[in-house]
Amino acid sequence: MKLALAALLLLLTAPAAARAELASIVSRDVQLGGTRALALERPAPRFTLVGLHWQGRGSVAFSTRSLSGRWSPWRPAAPEDEDRPDGGSGESSPRGWRLGNPYWTGPSNGIRYRVSGSVRRLRAHFVWSRPGGEPPRRLAATGSPAVLPRFSWGANELIKRRAPRYAPTTRFAVVHHTAGASGYSRADSAAIVRAIQVYHVRGNGWDDIGYNFLVDRFGQVFEGRAGGIAKSVVGAHAQGFNTGSAGIAVIGSYGAAALPEPARKALVAALAWRLDVAHVDPLRTFSWISGGNPRFGEGVPVFLRPITGHRDTGFTDCPGDSLYARIDDLARAVSLTGLPKLYEPDVRGSLGGKLRFGARLSGVLPWRVVVKSARGGVVASGSGTGSAVAWTWNSARAPAGAYTYAITAGSSARPASGTLGTKRGGQPSTQPPPPRPAPPSPSPPPVIPPAAPIPASSLTDLRASPAAFTPNGDGVDDASLVTYTLAGPATVTATLVDAAGSTRATLFVEAKLAGPQSFTFAGDGLAEGTYTIVLTALSTAGRTATASVVLLVNRTLSAFTASGAAFSPNGDGRLDALSFTFTLATPAEVRLRILRDEGWIATPFAGPLPAGPQTLAWDGVKRVGRLLDGDYEAELTVSDAAGAVSQRVPFRSDTTPPKLALLGRSPLRLQVSEPAEVTTVVNGVTQMLIRALPGPFTIVVREQLRTLSAVARDPAGNVGAILRLP
Repeated sequence: MKLALAALLLLLTAPAAARAELASIVSRDVQLGGTRALALERPAPRFTLVGLHWQGRGSVAFSTRSLSGRWSPWRPAAPEDEDRPDGGSGESSPRGWRLGNPYWTGPSNGIRYRVSGSVRRLRAHFVWSRPGGEPPRRLAATGSPAVLPRFSWGANELIKRRAPRYAPTTRFAVVHHTAGASGYSRADSAAIVRAIQVYHVRGNGWDDIGYNFLVDRFGQVFEGRAGGIAKSVVGAHAQGFNTGSAGIAVIGSYGAAALPEPARKALVAALAWRLDVAHVDPLRTFSWISGGNPRFGEGVPVFLRPITGHRDTGFTDCPGDSLYARIDDLARAVSLTGLPKLYEPDVRGSLGGKLRFGARLSGVLPWRVVVKSARGGVVASGSGTGSAVAWTWNSARAPAGAYTYAITAGSSARPASGTLGTKRGGQPSTQPPPPRPAPPSPSPPPVIPPAAPIPASSLTDLRASPAAFTPNGDGVDDASLVTYTLAGPATVTATLVDAAGSTRATLFVEAKLAGPQSFTFAGDGLAEGTYTIVLTALSTAGRTATASVVLLVNRTLSAFTASGAAFSPNGDGRLDALSFTFTLATPAEVRLRILRDEGWIATPFAGPLPAGPQTLAWDGVKRVGRLLDGDYEAELTVSDAAGAVSQRVPFRSDTTPPKLALLGRSPLRLQVSEPAEVTTVVNGVTQMLIRALPGPFTIVVREQLRTLSAVARDPAGNVGAILRLP
């Protein structure tokens, strides 16, 4: 195939006067002329991100020049044909053009191109996104992990084309990576997100940035597409699979580069919260109907995981081999985060007859179902204890009208709620009502509609989790989630009091409705020590209720992690031990314990350690013999003059090798007993497959099968018996 090599130096003029926009875009058509040098009609300004569009079946590569004069390696423009809005959504996308990824280059002033094969037209989009200071970390939705909202990273709200669209619910999350260098600075992250938004809207013609969330390598989580992070906003990240999904992209390229640990932890926290809002079990697979894309036509059922890689929904390498290989590890970590949980709430039947309420629980929990009238009175309820909710309400005598229901499983699991309809015979709605946006703070307290006076005990269940946290920027326990319950609407004032009893700050004054409430306390800028958050609820009748909770700020412990998600303490020399690493800011007393289902299994270490990086290894030996296979947690407790903090990391002990079985020869079908890396040698040709799930799979053989050798290796390093033919 003939290559046409083109070199274009974009010699740039001095920066223009400061613009009102933090990010701007200039688009230029590239003049194609056979094998002659490609030239632009006019020079482009300096840029920090570039995206290429072209027509034809050929491919395009490019190289950029930094401000220091160094040329980058050649990079494919990497079209992702399924990085588009859903067909029929009304969201525009340029027809007949292949859309290259928005590639972050850093400050650059030159570009050159290579085209291969048939390329009829080529258009370059240059984005300049001015780097700024690190944006403040603020909470974008009640109860969520720390998220940088759009106003923090500088989203341009004026260029959005249409109001957000919403799906009935969220069923799964699609993990992506963006494109470009992965060595960006923390301060660059917001500039990258701004540049992607401008490219997606003004380059691709989309309504807004395509992703719902973005995560950087430092563990910062950014709000993506507007509309509310707790709502089922339809994005433009996976054509045919945007409706009903949340798209979350890790900034950078992860084909070979490993996912940084802060990014992994932030991904787990964000996914755990978002799927919990939708009551989705991260480990329960399901079938989804494609909305239509080049790989899966409209109406085709597709087997998916609740946390899936972009390549599972279309013809793409996204999110890169390295990140894709960790999808199952992410799902397992998500399943252990924020327990207990309530999954798949469901109501079947119709008003005037029997209504069956159901849900699955993450463990054996006390549960309760309450049905209320439009005026708030309880008309029916049921309760029980178990791993599933199952209760039937015979509504034959219930008057026609609107009803609400709530399914709870103790005070820690996120409750599920919804409406049951407005007239007899109507089908109940199991879709939870959209979350109410919290009023901005600080602002004058809004007027609360008249309500019955609340009793002095109306402010209950005030808790902080964790009560001892470590705001040191490592992405773990950097903030504490404060939860409480209001019996009626009230204006809530939150104040921070130090150990001496002095008021340090007023955190917020906000109007709240009745029911569970929460907010995140980050502790930014506070010295280490003990503090108290005091909440005061004031009703419209002038009644007040007060409650307080004590928190500990201690930055001694950071970066606690395990060397892997699984190990195999069986003495075979492969992943027999697990290492735990962390850093101490000051000398401290340290205790490492191994837990299973909250029960103590072993204490690999207890004693003093100096300041600095630390590593503790464990070979799986417990009180009696070796560790059994299963899921465990390592709990690290660090104590110093400021107090004691604890953190946990999950891991799995697995000493059982995977098993391969032959199911058929033509086509060649094998079966693996657990997730594993399968290496096959078919007629002398070697290939390696990553099987994310147990079960059967097919190997394409382009000639008659003569010989076969296959072996499977699981994430814990166990190697199964070799399967041979003949």
